[in-house]
Amino acid sequence: MYILIKTILILLLILFSFQTKAEDVVVVGKITGQINFDGMPNEKAWQSATNFGLVMHSPSFGEKPSENSSVLVGYDTEYLWVSAQLNYKDPSTIVSTSKKRDEESKNPDAFGIIFDTYNDNENGLAFFTMPAGQRIDFSVSNDAVVVPSYLGSTNINYSWNTFWDVKTARTESGWSVEMRIPFSSLRFQEVDGKVQMGMLINRTISHCNEIDTYPAVDPKYGLTAPIKPSLATIIEFEGISNSKPIYVAPYVIAGSDKEWELNDSETAFNENTGKPFNAGLDVKYSLTSNLTLDLTVNTDFAQVEADDERVNLTRYSLFFPEKRMFFQERSSIFSFNLGGAEELFYSRRIGTDDGRPTPILGGARLTGKIGKWEVGIMDMQTGKTDNILSENFGIFRIRRQVINPNSYVGAILTSRIGTDGTSNYSYGVDGIFRIFGDDYVQVKVAQTTDLDGNNFTADTNPSFANLSWERRTEEGLGYDLSYSYLGENFDPQVGFIMRSGVTGVRLRSQYGWIPGAESKFFNYKLTMFYARSQRLIDNGLEMSFYGPGIAFTTKSGWTGRGGLYINLQGIYDEYSIADNVDVPVGEYKYLVTRLNASTPFSKPVSSEFSVVAGQFYDGNNFTVTAEPKVNLSASLQFSGYYNFNHVVFSKRNQELNAHVGRLKVLYMYNTKLSVSSFIQYNSVNHMTLTNFRLRYNPKEGNDLYLVYNEIRPTSGYFSEGVSETKFLSRIFQLKYVHTFRL
Repeated sequence: MYILIKTILILLLILFSFQTKAEDVVVVGKITGQINFDGMPNEKAWQSATNFGLVMHSPSFGEKPSENSSVLVGYDTEYLWVSAQLNYKDPSTIVSTSKKRDEESKNPDAFGIIFDTYNDNENGLAFFTMPAGQRIDFSVSNDAVVVPSYLGSTNINYSWNTFWDVKTARTESGWSVEMRIPFSSLRFQEVDGKVQMGMLINRTISHCNEIDTYPAVDPKYGLTAPIKPSLATIIEFEGISNSKPIYVAPYVIAGSDKEWELNDSETAFNENTGKPFNAGLDVKYSLTSNLTLDLTVNTDFAQVEADDERVNLTRYSLFFPEKRMFFQERSSIFSFNLGGAEELFYSRRIGTDDGRPTPILGGARLTGKIGKWEVGIMDMQTGKTDNILSENFGIFRIRRQVINPNSYVGAILTSRIGTDGTSNYSYGVDGIFRIFGDDYVQVKVAQTTDLDGNNFTADTNPSFANLSWERRTEEGLGYDLSYSYLGENFDPQVGFIMRSGVTGVRLRSQYGWIPGAESKFFNYKLTMFYARSQRLIDNGLEMSFYGPGIAFTTKSGWTGRGGLYINLQGIYDEYSIADNVDVPVGEYKYLVTRLNASTPFSKPVSSEFSVVAGQFYDGNNFTVTAEPKVNLSASLQFSGYYNFNHVVFSKRNQELNAHVGRLKVLYMYNTKLSVSSFIQYNSVNHMTLTNFRLRYNPKEGNDLYLVYNEIRPTSGYFSEGVSETKFLSRIFQLKYVHTFRL
């Protein structure tokens, strides 16, 4: 199978040449007059911009929107301008419950635009706002496809930020918007004096749970359809050029950093103090209109929020998403997905050790396009600590379109080199091909060296291969059939994998309906899932999982999913779930029920719920999770999380009652000043985590942070005979970043 996949990929590379299909292009009008940037698009200059009419996407696709909108897009030599007049029959129905930068909630009304700046049908840059006038920008990768994993990843990155401005105003009939996006904040290609981009426009009307779009976007492409670059209209600009500014952003940080660690005799905790003062620098330089160089020195992430606590009942490592902004910039180019959350390159390998930050001395990143190739190059150097060597991390990634606008081939190379001479390299080659309609075939092969950095070989032990066929649709028949192979010695030291030494198949099929205007349902579907993998070491069962399910979404915003699944697990090595709770070696077969539901997110109070109940190996498990969210006003938000796991192995007299709780509070004085705080409790780790963060962001690139973090042990953390301590970690930091444009 490994040789077959390689052969298929090579043949595709040889047989198909790059081509694009003819599509309608909308030429955007150029603005020549002056615009008073105040959120009120009433200047005469707007008359030369291009008007775009919206169509209802949901709850009834293709219908006339319930509220009138007027959207204009234009440009001058420096800015891309967007305006909107968003009218209401009854302006009192406007929902404005947030002033948060990068608000992800679907509760408030919203307006936004997505640009596929390279017109590659996969990646996009989104600019949104709400009635309070906050900036919401995020990047879209992999055509916003929902990755089938326990994380529910959608390839949407809210950590991406750039330089732009937005202003809103209340009017007698609703609210209005003006956006001013510098061309220097976008990356695009100019051909014969013209620039083409994909464009999508979205309007959310909360009180009736409505989304309107331009162009018309068929809901059969799923919940992320309104932001999928492949569904965008192509727009064209003429005679624009991209300035090449240099952004220099130094930072200074001061505070107190203390940790308490168990001494060598394991009888007491020693207090360790970190640096009270630090400084560093980030530089961004646009080499060309579509190629950007980023440099960083003494990189710091003091303002990054802590990871959410979770209980792990599996024998595999938990995946935590990247939250550090430096690694989020154009991060999609570096992705080489191995299935679910697994990646050949996982940026959290850089500057972290078991979740704890380690020093990053500096590095460089080059991203953009060279000709028809999308390119990403990164090199980072970490510092030495008492327990960790200084290491160098490198990654080189290229991709380009072939056959049609939705098909790509690419390659990747990663390296990890320690100062002690240890090294690890990996390479991969991948292709995704839209063969007809909504059907896609993906081919991926990869290989790693061992820790000594030995040469790549033809041996399959350090290799990975995957072949899949997928139909991407929520209406009618959809499916995803894949085969994968992970060799016993496949070990990407710059990546993330849950396990190696397995081979298996997976089939996800569904049949969906979108019933139309007369139904109370927006969509519903029947599903069937089957997966099975085997260990290579003994050809024994690793796991198998299969069963039917059902899912629905109502037009009022309720969602529900449920399924009844048979699990088969082959435990080769005994593993521990918690203290004195273990799963012995053997094969197990058990039945599990999974239920998920959510209330309408457009309401001030909403919640998600999930229940997992049934057998668990040779025992039983009951897991319940609730995630309530409350928007009291545009200035105050609360969110909570509670997870309870009850695991019983009565035959072995073992029991686990695990609790994870989290409460977050966000106060927004205005769109520039906010205060957030949260507290987490994990009964398995026997600790509580507290975070407080004040952020003042007077303009993009200038930030003042006041951050306090602490970790406290709770009852059961200390072993007998150990002197207790009140804290395990306590950090207080004041950080200021100021960006200069040269």
